[in-house]
Amino acid sequence: MAVPFRKVSKTRKRMRRSHNALKVVGTTVCSECGAAIKPHRVCPKCGSYKGNKVIETKSAE
Repeated sequence: MAVPFRKVSKTRKRMRRSHNALKVVGTTVCSECGAAIKPHRVCPKCGSYKGNKVIETKSAE
């Protein structure tokens, strides 16, 4: 079997793995209730999208 001639340094190993980090999901603020939501989605707390009431929620009643 082939064996590496030299040890892979910590720096080289970590540079190779630098693209494996988790990325933070971008969030926006709901214009109606101020909750943090994903962009281009209906707010699950108040049920509004772009200032319009789209769905009825239990918390809105």
